[in-house]
Amino acid sequence: MSDLMISWVTSANSDHTQFPLNNLPYGVFSVGDAAPRCGVAIGKMILDVAALENAGVLSFEGTLQTASWNAFMALGQDAWARLRRDLTKLLEEGSSQQSALEPHLVAMADAQLHMPFVVAEFTDFYAGKHHATNVGTMFRGAENALPPNWLHIPIGYNGRASSVVVSGTDIVRPHGQLKSPNDDVPRFAPSARFDIELEMGAIVGQPSNGPITVMDAFANIFGYVLLNDWSARDIQAWEYQPLGPFQAKATATTISPWIVTAAALEPFRTSTTEREKPLLPYLQEPGPMLYDIELEVGLTPDRGEESIIARTNYTEMYYSAPQQLAHHTTSGCPMRVGDLIGSGTISGPQKDNRGSLLELSWGGKEPFELSDGTSRSFIEDGDTLTLRGAANGDGYRIGFGSCSGRVLPARK
Repeated sequence: MSDLMISWVTSANSDHTQFPLNNLPYGVFSVGDAAPRCGVAIGKMILDVAALENAGVLSFEGTLQTASWNAFMALGQDAWARLRRDLTKLLEEGSSQQSALEPHLVAMADAQLHMPFVVAEFTDFYAGKHHATNVGTMFRGAENALPPNWLHIPIGYNGRASSVVVSGTDIVRPHGQLKSPNDDVPRFAPSARFDIELEMGAIVGQPSNGPITVMDAFANIFGYVLLNDWSARDIQAWEYQPLGPFQAKATATTISPWIVTAAALEPFRTSTTEREKPLLPYLQEPGPMLYDIELEVGLTPDRGEESIIARTNYTEMYYSAPQQLAHHTTSGCPMRVGDLIGSGTISGPQKDNRGSLLELSWGGKEPFELSDGTSRSFIEDGDTLTLRGAANGDGYRIGFGSCSGRVLPARK
């Protein structure tokens, strides 16, 4: 028997839709010249929850009147649970409120989607073992693929919150300082090895002002988005020693437009992989804190057809988002509502599971073929890269929407 929850919004009652009643992800949308506002995806429609709060159908201290979900997140876990309960009751089949809600539904096809929250800070991790092993093998050899600390600690770096953009935003190829092994001196030029990283992003919904446990970190995560960490590999190769990623990662980070709540993903919880070396107690998980989410990457050439170039699963992560968040707080680092935590590239054990072009082309040495017969090593101008993901239940899917960006030529 299907676990699909039935709604009076008929487009939500399908095993193909990304947005059944089981999901109810949060976003920000506008129609025409109207101001952006908070909305909830249901089937092919968006429910205008800002209008519902203004009409008194919902009551969350005015937080749904803002053009982001930060103020609502700050209300805490009880409010998160209450809104989900209220929306489920309002949208379920047989709801007495159907006639009151119908005027506040907007066709998703008519809406423009915006950043769903204001990013306070952005931290990106390097927590996928297959990715770390692949990259390490390319640059240091198989015997030294993983840094000595990798199996003990989730490695990360502080990125640029100002560079985080919503799906559909064009990405301009970056310039940077480049130096190949054959160059005597560096040069300034557009990146020729521009790349993506297939990731998940966890959104911090509650602040912390000192170290927190993994369990507290799990409770503080409001929801998840798809995340593409655009990466200029040639800029990165020259600049990263000794302090790590800088300008190579500052061009843009694209996220999907819908925040899928941790509550919606609850049926898909699973444990991280068996440890090769025991973690210190503060990093140990008290229960399953990862999710079974199937992921894919599509590449569409300019005026061409899309090729699916990679498929993998969020279960490939060695460290979960709560482990990453808990570790982030150990130094006393305050975490704020709206902080974004990138998982790191999610790659699997097979070649077609690799979540970056760097891995798929093995550093450019093994170009991979697209469905039209052309090949790629790295992104070409006009290419559109699209990440997709869904947790698949019995008769329903929990989707995130697309995480997409088209690469434009470098500015002259």
